[in-house]
Amino acid sequence: LEAKDLQRAIRLHWGIENQCHWVLDTCFREDHNQTRSGNAAKNMSAARRIVLNILKADQSLKKSLPKKRLHALLDIKYREKLLNLSLA
Repeated sequence: LEAKDLQRAIRLHWGIENQCHWVLDTCFREDHNQTRSGNAAKNMSAARRIVLNILKADQSLKKSLPKKRLHALLDIKYREKLLNLSLA
């Protein structure tokens, strides 16, 4: 294995860490979650990833992910827009 290949593999790993895992930990405090029984942990992880992807895909609101999440909590119209529930 050459140094260039090893460097590329390390950068790919940290790219994934920085793009997804770190965001899930900082925005959703995933590392502090104590859901352990049955499939609940996997289900909650999947739900957090879905919400993360929805918030990242929204370009209408130029705010950070935590602020978008708070905005969705407080504003039903924005939440409906994110979920495409509003027909208007």
